[in-house]
Amino acid sequence: MNKGVFVGVDVGASRTKVAVLGGDKNLLGFCVRKSGTDFQRTAEDCLEESLKMAETSRESIRKCLSTGYGRKNVSFRDDTKTEIGCHGRGAYHYFPTAITVIDIGGQDNKIIKLDEQGRRVNFKMNRKCAAGTGAFLEEMSMRLDIPLEEMDGLARTSEHMVELGSYCTVFSGTEVLEKIRQGEKVADIVKGLFYSVIKRVMEMDSLTDRIVMTGGVVEHNPYIVEMVREITRKDVLVPEHPQLTGAVGAALFAMEM
Repeated sequence: MNKGVFVGVDVGASRTKVAVLGGDKNLLGFCVRKSGTDFQRTAEDCLEESLKMAETSRESIRKCLSTGYGRKNVSFRDDTKTEIGCHGRGAYHYFPTAITVIDIGGQDNKIIKLDEQGRRVNFKMNRKCAAGTGAFLEEMSMRLDIPLEEMDGLARTSEHMVELGSYCTVFSGTEVLEKIRQGEKVADIVKGLFYSVIKRVMEMDSLTDRIVMTGGVVEHNPYIVEMVREITRKDVLVPEHPQLTGAVGAALFAMEM
């Protein structure tokens, strides 16, 4: 049994993530679930599953820090920290150099710039609408009547991307239906949707030469990373578990409490 673990909880509007780190900063256990309507219950369930994977118990938790939209709903936390801070810290843990972090989440996007020492230089966050987020892709998958998990594979088969003119989720839905009526291939439309996500992010801020991409959209749609590499011609890096980056950052901060 591992003793002396540190826990990070990232309660997002769409998904809740828990990461359990050992004293050596290695990831021992983790869990990702839909946040649902009871953030506290989901956080508890994720914690239990993560501890089981780590082969340890609640008694071994030395400190726990929560972050994300529902961070204050985590009753077992010792402290909280912002999403920006935790995502930056998690990304720098994996890639300790000057980086631009692009986090594409279920409800918002973040761009965080860090210097060589991991200090935050600047950040931008999109909270105004669902354009360019996981919610956007979820809505479009329903419009296209295809499972969300099949979008990445479909986009890879595209031979002629259909570029969409609107960022708005509502207007894009109408535009997608029109493209279907015109006989455009679903794979080409899906690649166009991925391109819309990338364009929306790139409009938020300039990018440095080294980019780290994180978040659930990146976790489940790795082709988006390949597209960003091709479009920007920059070095684009991805942590082993991109969706856990914020939770890992929270656990690292917990070590310093």
